[in-house]
This record gives sequence, C-alpha cells and structure tokens, in this order.
Amino acid sequence: MAIKSFQGARKQQNANEPTPLKVKDYMSTKLITFRPEQTVQEVVEALIRHKISGGPVVNDKQELIGIISEGDCLKQLSESRYYNMPLAHDNVELRMARDVETIDGNMDVFDAANKFLQSKRRRFPIVENGKLIGQISQKDILIAALELKGENWNSTTKRGS
Repeated sequence: MAIKSFQGARKQQNANEPTPLKVKDYMSTKLITFRPEQTVQEVVEALIRHKISGGPVVNDKQELIGIISEGDCLKQLSESRYYNMPLAHDNVELRMARDVETIDGNMDVFDAANKFLQSKRRRFPIVENGKLIGQISQKDILIAALELKGENWNSTTKRGS
C-alpha cells in the first residue's frame, strides 16, 4: 500500500513560480532613529511616546552605528539614581550597543524567523550600501505568517497572492 502525501501533488518549479517572501517586503522603513549625541532622557521620552522598545542609532550619513533599547535606558536610570546623577548626564553614544547584527533584506522571512529564535533579539536593522534602510521585528514576521494563514507554509508563496 502506497503512502499518500497530506500536501497533495507537488508542482514542478518553473519560471512562473512565485518568488520567496523577502524580509524587505515586510520590514518597516519609517523608523524612529536616534543620534549619538541625544540624551538618554530624550530616548526614554521617544520610546514612551512612540510605544517602541528601542531603535537604531545613526550618524549624519544615515549609517548604522548602534542600537539603543529600553534595557540600555533602564541601566542608565539605575546608575544615575545610585550615583545621584541627572538623567541628562549620559548620552546615547555612551549607552548604545555597538555590536549590531543586521539582516539581509533579501533573506526569506522564515529564515529570518529562525534567526530571531536563535539570537533572542527583538529587531534586526537592514543596511544596504552602508545606509540604514529599514528594520524587521518579530511582529513583522508574524504579520507575514498571518497573511499566509490559509496556505501551505511554503516559502515560495508570494505576498499578496
């Protein structure tokens, strides 16, 4: 007795096959960014105002130089209280994470999901030609998955189909 596939018959790949779901199709491009000279207090205010948990730090050329998060701000808050220093004492450059892992905009969203699981990060910046062009978050990956809810989890399914 033959075993039948629950997925049904498989199609041969051809030139008309949809392209894989790409990170760049789901990344956010209207980002809240920070400058190295900004105070941590300004960052805290922006994080609360925009309801975000962190953001990229860029220089005047829009090149990614770091990431600042709620955790970085909390650490500064804790230390400022301990040393009795005002929040405005520190700036972003002193508190940001400099070792920033980026993701390729052409990466498949399901590969990006695995990268999120392995790294325990909440967001990855996307850099192209040295410039910050976007950011993908875990929520963006979930949005991509929801758009495919009625289809197979085949990474060759095109967005909006």
